[in-house]
Amino acid sequence: MFADERQQLIADLARRDGRVVVTALAAELDVAPETVRRDLDALATQGLVRRVHGGAVPVDETSGREASVDHRAEVSSEAKARIGQAALALIPQGRTSIVLDAGTTTAQLAAALPPRPELLVVTNSVPISAQLASDHPGEVHLLGGRVRGVTQATVGETGVRQLQRLRTDVAFLGSDGLTVEHGLSTPDQSEASVKRAMRLAARTVVALVDSSKVGRELLYSFARLSDVDVLVTDRDVDVRTVAALEQTGIEVVIA
Repeated sequence: MFADERQQLIADLARRDGRVVVTALAAELDVAPETVRRDLDALATQGLVRRVHGGAVPVDETSGREASVDHRAEVSSEAKARIGQAALALIPQGRTSIVLDAGTTTAQLAAALPPRPELLVVTNSVPISAQLASDHPGEVHLLGGRVRGVTQATVGETGVRQLQRLRTDVAFLGSDGLTVEHGLSTPDQSEASVKRAMRLAARTVVALVDSSKVGRELLYSFARLSDVDVLVTDRDVDVRTVAALEQTGIEVVIA
């Protein structure tokens, strides 16, 4: 494969998956990691990707552009399912209240919830609330507000005010990006406001973030890493990144 063909393939993979990792690309393309790094540097010079630790992200990932729920569900689906299963262990026993943020990874946790009548769920996700309302024996509360079509999440001051009156046991938050410097981030300001209110409404904050989001920085930060107690991610995350995250004091669980 010629260099320009290889670089076009890498750019396409970055746009499809939201992130590419040097080691994974080297194995998939059967080239040396140094070759991949040179390709990424060339793509960055062309303005097609932005270099991040261990790989690169497409340039438009730092803008306000968002993928649909259906598209997000297809990306890293197996990893998200493992994250959802691992997150079950972080739900206390007995009478418990949790917040489930809108997102395809938190949806995997919702799908894995055991039939516990004493478990109360608060969410801003229309799909999650609809699913739980039909098969979860405990209480399900859908936050009010405007529904964003692209994420199927309720946003706005109504939901933020509702959260300000709550004190839940655990909040499970999704994120479009996560870095040590920028924390957890998302491209939409209204979603960031709800996520921030969810964080403040919980005694324990758990971030459910698959490895394709690690290293990405979106426009609006809604939590510093010091605001998060536990990060649950998948085994494809770079080990050096895990070490850097743990140095901030956050507990990292690998699913």
